[in-house]
Amino acid sequence: MNRLFVWSGLFLSTSVVLWAGSHGVYAFLAGSAATQKMAAYVETIPGTDVKFELLPIPGGTFTMGSPANEPNRREDEGPQHEVTLKPFWMGKTEVTWDAYDLFAFSQDIRKKQQQKLDLAKQAETEMAADAVTRPTPPYADQTFGLGHDGQPALCMTWHAAMEYCRWLSTKTGKTYRLPTEAEWEYACRSGSKTAYSFGDASQLKDYAWYAQNSDGKPQKIGTKKPNDWGLHDMHGNVAEWCVDHYEQGFYGTFKPGTPALFPVLLPTDRRYPHVARGGSWDDDAPLLRSATRRGSEEDWSMLDPQQPKSIWWHTNATLVGFRVVRPLEEQDNLKGLRSKVIKN
Repeated sequence: MNRLFVWSGLFLSTSVVLWAGSHGVYAFLAGSAATQKMAAYVETIPGTDVKFELLPIPGGTFTMGSPANEPNRREDEGPQHEVTLKPFWMGKTEVTWDAYDLFAFSQDIRKKQQQKLDLAKQAETEMAADAVTRPTPPYADQTFGLGHDGQPALCMTWHAAMEYCRWLSTKTGKTYRLPTEAEWEYACRSGSKTAYSFGDASQLKDYAWYAQNSDGKPQKIGTKKPNDWGLHDMHGNVAEWCVDHYEQGFYGTFKPGTPALFPVLLPTDRRYPHVARGGSWDDDAPLLRSATRRGSEEDWSMLDPQQPKSIWWHTNATLVGFRVVRPLEEQDNLKGLRSKVIKN
């Protein structure tokens, strides 16, 4: 059982929170009264009956990357370094086709047209959301026959995932975005320091869909055990896009002994590589470790016959999807961030 304890700190705005999870007791700063009031909530996408749940992730400091002696460790997972993050909410599960279809195929607009609504008299948020550019039609069945209802959306490019977040933010009036790579690992670890959030690979089948138990396809979200912070499928099912560009030596740029504050390798107009985390239904156990990093590749669109290739859909990346986060207080360098990708 997880237990939460709060002690008042020396500063009026600060509390020390101890969380007793399955892997021990660890501490984080609760920061302010607003932080302490963060709670899980359900977001209903306006004008639809599609819902998803957000869970509060406390701000704090953790050790990012893997120790040199971790089995199957890769060079880009080090050196380990301390990172401090602000609180945020994170999707309890990966974004499903039910939600992504509203954006990708303009189902929200079509529903309003069927209801004969006057689109010129909508709320400003709805009008702005309708104006967000939508993906072009995919070259093939976007699910590649791997399942739809209750399944994680997949094969979208990093640009498409970013634009979905922009559409969702506009529609709801809240700031939703992809997690930074640091936020993703912090949330995945949920206080653990082991290779996987739950311990070692012997328990992986209970927490993840991966090559050894997935039957060759992604599975419905939330059907495996969650981590200590209640997040499902952080290991496996689909790998998850992060905001960051991928750079193999990025961890070597941090100052030893000083926690990095809200780190992110800001994206540019380059299409590749971007970070995808967590491993997928098609990966072996080592690629599902909490510290494993993966950069996207041009080969993910190898079979796309279009020239230039689609900025919206990958034809060879049935392994990748995403989940959203909502910052309690956005870090300055991410305010107003949007994709700059416009062409091949």
